[in-house]
Amino acid sequence: MKDFKDKVAVITGAADGIGKAVALAAAGLGMRLVLADIDVGGVTATAERIQGLGGRTAWARVDVADPAAVAGLADLAYAEFGAVHLLVNNAGVALAKTAWETTPKDWEWVMGVNLYGVTNGIRSFIPRMLAGGEEGHVVNVASMAGLVSEPGLAAYNASKFAVVTVTEGLHHDLSLRGARIRASVLCPGWVRTRIAEAERNRDADERSDFRALDAQAQRVGWAMRKAVDNGMDPAMVAETLFDAVAKDRFYILTHSNGRDAVRVRAADILDERAPSLLPL
Repeated sequence: MKDFKDKVAVITGAADGIGKAVALAAAGLGMRLVLADIDVGGVTATAERIQGLGGRTAWARVDVADPAAVAGLADLAYAEFGAVHLLVNNAGVALAKTAWETTPKDWEWVMGVNLYGVTNGIRSFIPRMLAGGEEGHVVNVASMAGLVSEPGLAAYNASKFAVVTVTEGLHHDLSLRGARIRASVLCPGWVRTRIAEAERNRDADERSDFRALDAQAQRVGWAMRKAVDNGMDPAMVAETLFDAVAKDRFYILTHSNGRDAVRVRAADILDERAPSLLPL
């Protein structure tokens, strides 16, 4: 998919961070947009900014963990524009806890947004995209934490590893059928987003009590926040994403040190040794 002008893009998690940057980049390429986020104020602001620049945009409040809500987003996209050419399943959340401290509600929340948000998008959009017969592309946003396991991020790691393998399987499913739709998985390292504040959208009684975690877990949490604050500009991630789609690259890696970590992980597996702990 090399020509983006006047094509339709659907982007979840578009209120800020990577999703907002992808939306702005898509608008700059002349795409028509359907934006979704659970943060009404944020997604409205993104849509209004694009409309102020002359772009055509529809938006909706969507909890991507809710299959009916994502199906409704597909209905909106096709009602507004009649087609979808680029689907970016980007919405994501995180929390810093060990595997034994992660509660059932934590698992439900993280997997609901990060994994089921992707699978709900695949199920709601791809049949219609296939039926349309046009060229298209699906980008599922995982993370370097979907290729290399980090400490203190049990649920996040699991959800992002799942997104990687779901997308790999999706690639095979589409290829075996000769589909005109391609798939990619985006695996960024640390990016300047609000991912460390993701629990702001949870019910108050379900949010983690950071003070109750042990000292090591707190150190991991603070290190994650610092890494995010010093991370890559989301606009650079968006630029890399569109370059990868145009060149039909499946794995989209944004950070060079991430490639080194993947090589070490592969060696750990093949040599049957314990996983190395490497900074991403």
